[in-house]
Amino acid sequence: MLLVRQLFGSSSNSWVRALIIFVLAWAVLVYVFVLKLTNTQAQAGGGGAAGAGGGAQGLSLTTGDNEFNARRINQALQLLEHTKQRNEELKMLIDELMSEQLDKQSAMKLIQRLENDAQNPKLPMGGDSNVDDTLFEMVPADSDMANQGLYRLGGFEESKLSSELHGQPGVEPSLEYELTRRRVQTNIAEIWNYFSSELGKIRKSLASGGNLNANSNLNAELEESIQQVLLQGAEHKRSLLSDMDQLRRVDGYEAWRHKEANDLSDLVQRRLHHLQNPSDCDNARKLVCKLNKGCGYGCQLHHVVYCFIVAYATERTLILKSRGWRYHKGGWEEVFRPVSNSCHDAGTANAYNWPGKPNTQVLVLPIIDSLMPRPPYLPLAVPEDLAPRLKRLHGDPIVWWVGQFLKYLLRPQTSTRDFLNSGMRNLGWERPIVGVHVRRTDKVGTEAAFHGIEEYMTHVEDYYRTLEINGTSVVRRIFLASDDARVIEEARKKYPQYQIIGDAEVARMAAVSTRYTDTALNGIILDIHLLSMSDYLVCTFSSQVCRVAYEIMQTMYPDAAYRFKSLDDIYYYGGQNPHNRRAVIAHKPRSHDDLQLKVGDLVSVAGNHWDGNSKGKNTRTNQGGLFPSFKVVDKVETAKLPVYAGV
Repeated sequence: MLLVRQLFGSSSNSWVRALIIFVLAWAVLVYVFVLKLTNTQAQAGGGGAAGAGGGAQGLSLTTGDNEFNARRINQALQLLEHTKQRNEELKMLIDELMSEQLDKQSAMKLIQRLENDAQNPKLPMGGDSNVDDTLFEMVPADSDMANQGLYRLGGFEESKLSSELHGQPGVEPSLEYELTRRRVQTNIAEIWNYFSSELGKIRKSLASGGNLNANSNLNAELEESIQQVLLQGAEHKRSLLSDMDQLRRVDGYEAWRHKEANDLSDLVQRRLHHLQNPSDCDNARKLVCKLNKGCGYGCQLHHVVYCFIVAYATERTLILKSRGWRYHKGGWEEVFRPVSNSCHDAGTANAYNWPGKPNTQVLVLPIIDSLMPRPPYLPLAVPEDLAPRLKRLHGDPIVWWVGQFLKYLLRPQTSTRDFLNSGMRNLGWERPIVGVHVRRTDKVGTEAAFHGIEEYMTHVEDYYRTLEINGTSVVRRIFLASDDARVIEEARKKYPQYQIIGDAEVARMAAVSTRYTDTALNGIILDIHLLSMSDYLVCTFSSQVCRVAYEIMQTMYPDAAYRFKSLDDIYYYGGQNPHNRRAVIAHKPRSHDDLQLKVGDLVSVAGNHWDGNSKGKNTRTNQGGLFPSFKVVDKVETAKLPVYAGV
């Protein structure tokens, strides 16, 4: 066995290793067979001699011996069957060894099995051979992310062992394949947005003019026909999206996606830990960030993430000033783990305001809206060294990048973790589930429009119908979070066919008058936690709470970029640099509201109207207007940042 171990330590002579394994296993099995057969013959011979000297008694013994021999022969035949199956298994192994696709850990499993078989040969007694079929399964994926934080990779369908995922170790998709697959998925949604919007306009026009028109009966028939087209079109759209999801699962690359997501997250978390725990805190370069920005919890989280990004880019340890926090006077560290284990204050060195000088040891950062000059690494930029991997892995790299900072920051204290676990149990939270966030109170009429619960539930219904497109049936469940308690009661009355999970008391505490209290803080932390853990998110991206939940969601799946429906804005980061998309299909204006696009033009995007069209400005012509959403693709912005060599 020592020789076999040495051979497995080398990547050469794979046929020699295969041959040795085959011969060893075959020799063990033949030896067992011969030994058992010899014993059987010896026992049969003894029984015959006794029978010759014993008359009628010998006849009785011979009959018993025949039965015994029959059992032994049956056992021998079972052993041969077991040997045949093991032989087929070894052939499979040799094929993998010759193609060099068997990883070292699987090889070591083989050695252990051979050693066990040699020391403890088994003779199957039943009809089943009990062959261990785990040899060719993939090594289980490590879903326990670094730092043991609150958020780990794995969702309703994705929290599986690697052995249950399609793909072989080392088999990777091309960048072009992943970009094309995601573009097809996006365009399915966009073409449905366009046709449903246009047909809806026609139907509405017919309905409004029907009573005044002499052909009102014809209009009613047309209206009904349009309705049927919309219903069938929606089903067709769901079928296509379901097919795209199935393609992702079976294309052979899902194991790679999980591993790559784990590896990338682990790399970033190690870099952040290294940055935040310098060997010499007194002399370390530091960046001071004041938590108490004059805004709500989601806004303050984004403020800290912005500070952390600047700290990462400038290789400065982040010092978070949180005493007297308006949500919790004791500060950040009483709710979440400290951002550093060893460096908690700015020290005695003089502190200077941004941008300071190259030799400034302690730098104080203003809010992002007041930052001048503005560096190129602010959102929506991602690190240049990670960009090639992120472009292939994720549908929206900047959301993944922001999610990694939240993952590090939101590592809960024990009391916070216990509260979250208790909250989930008390609410009866389980999957499958759609997270719905309805923002009302101070947001409506100032930063966002009013959206009725019916509009949210339309997309919830669409999600569940897509899940059930192939005839399966699931419990329709939503987690409903709001800053207006009346929304939860309204939803329960209007949609009794849904299990609606929500806490009206948390919603009441989220009102403006009671928002900045410990109880309200616990409520908003629980809301965001449960929204982020949902399988799908329906909300308004004008809300920071919704965007934070979406960002955290990215830490739980290889790519959760499409697990949302926003009723208003596209994703954005407050204070971000321009969001650019590149034209891949030329566009001639259909009206004076349209942009003219040439292939390669950069469009600074202002938003998506969710009707097949987006709004933006052509940076080449400086013209603003509408353009078909499917004619552009996102331009991933990158910035040259430290690579933290050796981490």
